[in-house]
Amino acid sequence: MHTEDFDDNELESSAKMSFLDHLDELRRRLIISIAAVGIGFVACFSFAERIYDFLAVPITQNLSGAKLVYTNPTDPFTIYMKVALLAGVFLAAPVLLTQVWLFISPGLYAREKKLALPFVFSTTILFLLGGAFAYKIALPMSLRFLINLGSSFQPMVTITEYLDLILTVILGCAVIFQIPVLIFFLTIFGIVNARFLVRNLRYAILIIFIVAAVLTPTSDIANMLVFSTPMLLLYLVGIVVSWIFGRKRRKKKEDD
Repeated sequence: MHTEDFDDNELESSAKMSFLDHLDELRRRLIISIAAVGIGFVACFSFAERIYDFLAVPITQNLSGAKLVYTNPTDPFTIYMKVALLAGVFLAAPVLLTQVWLFISPGLYAREKKLALPFVFSTTILFLLGGAFAYKIALPMSLRFLINLGSSFQPMVTITEYLDLILTVILGCAVIFQIPVLIFFLTIFGIVNARFLVRNLRYAILIIFIVAAVLTPTSDIANMLVFSTPMLLLYLVGIVVSWIFGRKRRKKKEDD
């Protein structure tokens, strides 16, 4: 039945129900996501000390193996809770990203809905790659610069300060590595296209450097480039993604 067959009241009722259904779907996806993270947290908490030792490597290797300090007796317990939660988020990443797909997929064409498995696989890989990039490249380079800069002083880094830093950088990079996926959705919903992305490249570069300045623990250009370069490359990949899927969507509309 076409929308013109409805009267005004029926249209209003239909829109209201659709909106409520949308909220109910969002609630369902959030509950499943929170449950997945909770299960991941419980599974990882027993290994929290090992996870912390792993996360501490980027800084302890620059402190000649010296341990970080804490100033409050409750700090170690809080730290282990946080690292278990961080590990739980990464462990639950496939479930979280599946819920994102299930929430968005009703607005897609049937052909695009078949991309469920590639979407979950690619976004999970990008999420893990973002975390790995932060842990293996961004954090060690930034921390090495900072500690060498303060070589005239005795470093006494607290575990809470370091963990706040590493949480921001690792989760930030994991999310930032989803840029091509974000561009994919903006494209298939008709919000952007490849020409728009190319035309606004200079503004994208400005935003990328602002985000890099927020994420990087230092203010020097070298470390900002460590964070901004992969973001720019991901944006360029996003332009290619937008061109491919934008063309397919236009062809689909013409065929319909």
